[in-house]
Amino acid sequence: MALDLRHKSRTLLDGPDRAPARSYFKAIGFTDEDLRRPLVGVAHCWIEVTPCNWNHRKMAEKVKEGVRAAGGTPIEFNTISITDGIAMGTEGMKASLISRETVADSVELVVRGHLFDAVVGISGCDKTIPGMVMALARLNLPGLMLYGGSIMYGEYQGRRLTVQDVFEAVGAYNAGKLSAAELHGIETHACPGAGACGGQFTANTMSTAFEMLGISPMNFNGVPAVDPRKEDVAFECGRLVMELLRKGVTPKQIITRKALENAIAGVMATGGSTNAVLHLLAVAKEAGVRLSIDDFDRISRKMPLLADLKPWGRFTAPEMYQAGGMAVVGKRLLDAGLLHPNELTVTGRTIGEEARAAREGPGQQVIRPLASPLKPTGGMVILRGSLAPEGCVAKVSGQTRMSHRGPARVFDREEDAFAAVKKGKIKAGDVIVIRYEGPKGGPGMREMLAVTGALQGAGLGESVALMTDGRFSGATHGFMVGHVAPEAAARGPIAALRNGDIVVIDVKRRRLDVELSPAELKKRLRTVKPPKPRYTTGAMAKYACLVSSASEGAVTG
Repeated sequence: MALDLRHKSRTLLDGPDRAPARSYFKAIGFTDEDLRRPLVGVAHCWIEVTPCNWNHRKMAEKVKEGVRAAGGTPIEFNTISITDGIAMGTEGMKASLISRETVADSVELVVRGHLFDAVVGISGCDKTIPGMVMALARLNLPGLMLYGGSIMYGEYQGRRLTVQDVFEAVGAYNAGKLSAAELHGIETHACPGAGACGGQFTANTMSTAFEMLGISPMNFNGVPAVDPRKEDVAFECGRLVMELLRKGVTPKQIITRKALENAIAGVMATGGSTNAVLHLLAVAKEAGVRLSIDDFDRISRKMPLLADLKPWGRFTAPEMYQAGGMAVVGKRLLDAGLLHPNELTVTGRTIGEEARAAREGPGQQVIRPLASPLKPTGGMVILRGSLAPEGCVAKVSGQTRMSHRGPARVFDREEDAFAAVKKGKIKAGDVIVIRYEGPKGGPGMREMLAVTGALQGAGLGESVALMTDGRFSGATHGFMVGHVAPEAAARGPIAALRNGDIVVIDVKRRRLDVELSPAELKKRLRTVKPPKPRYTTGAMAKYACLVSSASEGAVTG
């Protein structure tokens, strides 16, 4: 349905009473002609602390050129970003998930406050991607999301690297398996320029999921950050948003139940990050669509694992793009009858039409044929049991073990667990338990890449398991269970665990249990004394008061 192209900004700018508003715009160079056109917000996350968002200003300029060429007036503004790769393993990582809400809130407030008619959101590091889409869903104005793109892989001593290799190199160094010079060489060469982490970690997982969802143009996100074509797709996004405005197409017409199932299918088929569970649940809530963690397991059970991507596979995101990107994955799923083909995308075409137009790179080895998937089922499962009545998430892509039984080694902070790994106090067979790191307890549900990377580097990745009410980085691999709910701070059963308790993880049965009677668990929980809150004022304390369970997306609204 066609909209008045100035359906919001007309109220802001038209008529004698609005002269003061127009005078402010004119003070910074806008003309009368500019103010007679639709106002299009161009939101981005540039920040001088990370390669992930380093190209956002340049991309915003190209988006603005596309908007102007199509008859609109673009207005650039920026929000925040917390850089997971820098904050990881420190108290700063608590800010990461909280920043997702701040990104969504700040974009919403700028757009509502200035009555923009349409929006383009440019995203980069992990939480900015769902944050931008959450804002689009809330606002429900014509709009789309464009990802800044992946970093290229680094190279050192003939080996292709991502930041995952740096984290694992730390573990190898601490275990005496790597020299200081080799660690410095890996550190120096792993990240060669602009762009977000180069494997199918959280940023690229959400980037590809949102192409499958249809809120990003197919294969636009996949263009690497430093590829010259990135400027071309940015310009095209400016043109596209004006087309969405003319047609009156809004995000809630795109973010449907079936489209979200397509996004989940894309995550499972590519072995994506467990963080996709949190973020897609959050987007669904903003769009008013019913979605539960059990939907992820249901889809995973029937979805073949097709993409051979790091952290557990061989290839990086730029190589995925060269292979043909998510359009090829979509084509595979379409051919298998596993895609809802009629869902609309921001290009004006359906996801089925986008998949049928896929161009596969000759001789590519990244995306497997349907006849020979890496695994017959997807890369993620949902477990429940005596330790996770509300559910938890396990990543099984690249994992051969389907069960683990061992004694708990319990830690109430990530730093304590990392210190134990570093000092060689973790033994084969152990189940490392890191609690009070959930949405409320952290607060902020830190990722545990420092610990999991150290375990891999120390050679323990195949012999231990780890469970937490916190999160895992998309770069994590190994036998890991996260998002345990209810969390310890909400008196979930994980709070009752003691050193030596026998924990059983059974992927086939979808169970996470402790060998204790229900009566003993209840008795222990009655005596649990949680740690005092680390933050009693400010954004962290406010988040802890408002945030929902991880099983509901850890949202604050």
